[in-house]
Amino acid sequence: MERERRGNFRENRDRDEGGFAPRKKACRFCVDKELKIDYKDGKAMKHYLSERDKISPRRFTGLCAFHQRELTIAVKRARILGLIPFTASQRQTF
Repeated sequence: MERERRGNFRENRDRDEGGFAPRKKACRFCVDKELKIDYKDGKAMKHYLSERDKISPRRFTGLCAFHQRELTIAVKRARILGLIPFTASQRQTF
């Protein structure tokens, strides 16, 4: 009986009935071909990091799998070079 209620609830969340239907995000780098992922641009990388300096997952960034992998590699390279901190405690306050 509980499964039936859950199933009906999901069916009732259709767009036609005023339910929430999230819009699929388009990959920023696929839409604009001129944008490139560059490990040397630390300020642009900060957009894809959480407040604890973790790399944000695809569901938050809205990137496709290809560009998310490129972003991950670029962030790791920038961390090794010292352009981006590894953790929030390593962040310098100026």
